[in-house]
Amino acid sequence: MRRIVIAIDGPAGSGKSTLASRLARKLGYVNIESGAMYRALGLKAIENDVAVDDEAALVKLAQESHISLEPRLEGNRVLLDAQDVSARVREPDVTEAASKVSVHPQVRAWMVARQQEMGAQGGIVMEGRDIGTKVFPDAEVKIFLDAAPEVRGDRRFKQQPGAVGQTQPESVLKELRERDQRDRTRATSPLKPAADAVIIDSTNMGIEEVVARVEEIIAAKIGSSGDRVIR
Repeated sequence: MRRIVIAIDGPAGSGKSTLASRLARKLGYVNIESGAMYRALGLKAIENDVAVDDEAALVKLAQESHISLEPRLEGNRVLLDAQDVSARVREPDVTEAASKVSVHPQVRAWMVARQQEMGAQGGIVMEGRDIGTKVFPDAEVKIFLDAAPEVRGDRRFKQQPGAVGQTQPESVLKELRERDQRDRTRATSPLKPAADAVIIDSTNMGIEEVVARVEEIIAAKIGSSGDRVIR
């Protein structure tokens, strides 16, 4: 049976990673996190004192790096030069570095080439910010997942250790808005829905509702083409 490519794009905090991991588990597909790959490079830049605005140095660093993702039931294991950095790449300083590293055209070109290699045989769910427009423009299913900034900021804050029960600090929302601005206005592959993407606003939706909606979209797409998703 043909195994398709499912592309999920959207801004930070929209729920892309959770959606992608759940779909991948249900379908028996591989979940490729483009964000985790940029985070790994951002971490290496931090560890090697490479400036995040030095594009040439970052490209050289990327070419000398080995970044891989190992699927697990609880989510991907992120390996940087054979070292498990799964927890470290989720920390705030790496998140910020990844956002700044990702704006460089040559860095993105290197990443896109690696991601296309990983998904060449299909059977993947990939999430990021330019998957449906740049990495896999021919993906059979394209989703653009969005939500109000305040809701996304609250979700992002609650992901931080010890956040439960606290009032959301304005700094989280401020950082998210700044990241949105960088992602939407960068010269190369800005964040925007693909022309043929289905846009889902999850502001007032729970994750189970979002997953169910996307499963309907996948079923309709596969049904119309006469193929099946599950092996």
